[in-house]
Amino acid sequence: MEPTAGPTLLGVDVIMVATFLSAIAALAVLFAIYMATTVRDPMAKRVKALQDRREQLKAGITASTSKRRAKLVQKNETADRMRTMLQSLKVLQDEQVKAAQIKLLQAGIRSKDWAVAVIFGRMVLPIVIGGPVIYLVYFTESFADWGPLKAYGLVAGALIGSYKAPDIYLKNKVTKRSDAIRKGLPDALDLLVICAEAGLTVDAAFHRVAKELGRAYPELGEEFSLTAIELGFLTDRRQAFQNLAMRVDLDAVKGVVTTMIQTEKYGTPLASALRVLSAEFRNERMMRAEEKAARLPAIMTIPLILFILPVLFIVILGPAACDIKDALIKD
Repeated sequence: MEPTAGPTLLGVDVIMVATFLSAIAALAVLFAIYMATTVRDPMAKRVKALQDRREQLKAGITASTSKRRAKLVQKNETADRMRTMLQSLKVLQDEQVKAAQIKLLQAGIRSKDWAVAVIFGRMVLPIVIGGPVIYLVYFTESFADWGPLKAYGLVAGALIGSYKAPDIYLKNKVTKRSDAIRKGLPDALDLLVICAEAGLTVDAAFHRVAKELGRAYPELGEEFSLTAIELGFLTDRRQAFQNLAMRVDLDAVKGVVTTMIQTEKYGTPLASALRVLSAEFRNERMMRAEEKAARLPAIMTIPLILFILPVLFIVILGPAACDIKDALIKD
């Protein structure tokens, strides 16, 4: 006996599509269960970073000899090997390392050893990824049917993409972290105003705000905690505010830092200045939300045409098409 064919809709096997969708749903359920059972406390790693920074500042103040400081510094052998290799090749420049360290700080990565890893990745990834692509394109028959321009585009894209991959990854992390900090900045300024009017010192106010907003905005709480620690240990308080502006890639934070430095220097009222800044940031956030809402109809046009309208056509015209097909078969 020949196997009977399953039901079809517009030439598509319904059972096959249902099986495929069921498999996707099962994988999604398993992934959701895995994510729910492996939830970790996001504050544990941040608290450890704050404690490390506090110990570093203590070491810089209390260590009297270079031997005692050397004991407190943990060396990374892998980073040392990469640094030695880059220095031997004359490709490790202080400006590049400093720029990479700033990007890592803005991305929330505190270890300075990763700056060498970023520069090392720029040099190694084009060899690791671009080399096999060049071999496959020009020394094998895998892309023999491709034209010269298309093959050159593939090789150039692989080389440039692999070289830019570390920077793209860091830029993505910096953007996400900056957006998360931007959302909580107006609330943080309001709490700073309350703390300043209550008579708290600047470092105590930053510590209190970080404690209150640490759960809702962990990135902002981490930065404020670091600033509070540096305000308590650094001799130059302006350096602590400048470090905050360096670690966060936001013009709003730079404006707050400028205000804090001016109040420290000239003794102007802190609460009134922060209240004005908070109102400006709230208005800016509202304008940004209104701008996104205004762009929504234009953004939804393409998904509407590609995904929603075809489904509507199938739902509306599908039964009629099936009836017409059955009527033609009967005739």
